[in-house]
Amino acid sequence: MRVYILSRNKALYSTKRLVEAAEQKGWEVRVIDYLKCSIEIMKGELHVNYLGEQLPTPDAIIPRIGASRTFYGTAMVRHFEMMDVFSTSGNLAIARSRDKLRSLQILSKYGVDMPRTVFASNKSSAKDVIALSGGAPLVLKILEGTQGVGVVLVDTEKAAKSVLDAFYGMDVNLLVQEFIEEAGGADIRVFIVGGEIVGAMKRQGAAGEFRSNLHQGGSATAHKLTRKEKATALAAAKAMGLGVCGVDMIPSARGPLVMEVNSSPGLEGIEKSTYIDIAGKIMDYIEKNVTPASEETTKKRKIKRDSIGA
Repeated sequence: MRVYILSRNKALYSTKRLVEAAEQKGWEVRVIDYLKCSIEIMKGELHVNYLGEQLPTPDAIIPRIGASRTFYGTAMVRHFEMMDVFSTSGNLAIARSRDKLRSLQILSKYGVDMPRTVFASNKSSAKDVIALSGGAPLVLKILEGTQGVGVVLVDTEKAAKSVLDAFYGMDVNLLVQEFIEEAGGADIRVFIVGGEIVGAMKRQGAAGEFRSNLHQGGSATAHKLTRKEKATALAAAKAMGLGVCGVDMIPSARGPLVMEVNSSPGLEGIEKSTYIDIAGKIMDYIEKNVTPASEETTKKRKIKRDSIGA
């Protein structure tokens, strides 16, 4: 089996663990910086060139696409998919997951519960947005933010109006959400591979911090999911169409609420808190879905379709 990990940094914990897990299977594995790839398109032929060489077609890819490089990263994933390469998460699903507004629209359509959310243009009345969101306290999220950056808690309507006016004045797109006070700065990350839950952890924000992200100083412990939490996480992953993902939920008085479905969830927090070989689970998922091509088949691989779905 030949597997490429699309990652910009070989030294990252997640990338190193994926390499280790693939090598334990006896597979040929290679870390490819997708930003250093170029794609070649001709009649009936698709190729990927990397650092001056044409890459042999792999059997599978594992995308680890950074949020700031979503467009180029998903274009590369799409190219491999059109070369009939299995991807642990498809390009369309990754793109959907990176659009916070689109993600919530999809989750709502499929009946997944979430905090009440309002999105409006910068010409909208801040007062109306606050009222629609249920009033202060409120959480404001910049659409392009990641890892807890660009998330602000405002305690009063006056403060909310001031912050909204400031952001709208800079033409920044915002989501305005109700604040779930009973969560106490905690959330639950559920790791899902191939439609199955393989691990879960509870993340607790640092003292005085409402954000639970580990990048913001939070801590993580293994978590035993309730039946409702399991069902919610699986429904969210299915709605987003992601083969590998982390579903982030917060506990509330009305049950678990989905905050985000992460298409490139880190492995360090979940593996160290649960002692589960998550990287190995991802390799098992690939093994179940891919039949390695013979050398002769690989040589003859060409794309010949009258229409290619994008």
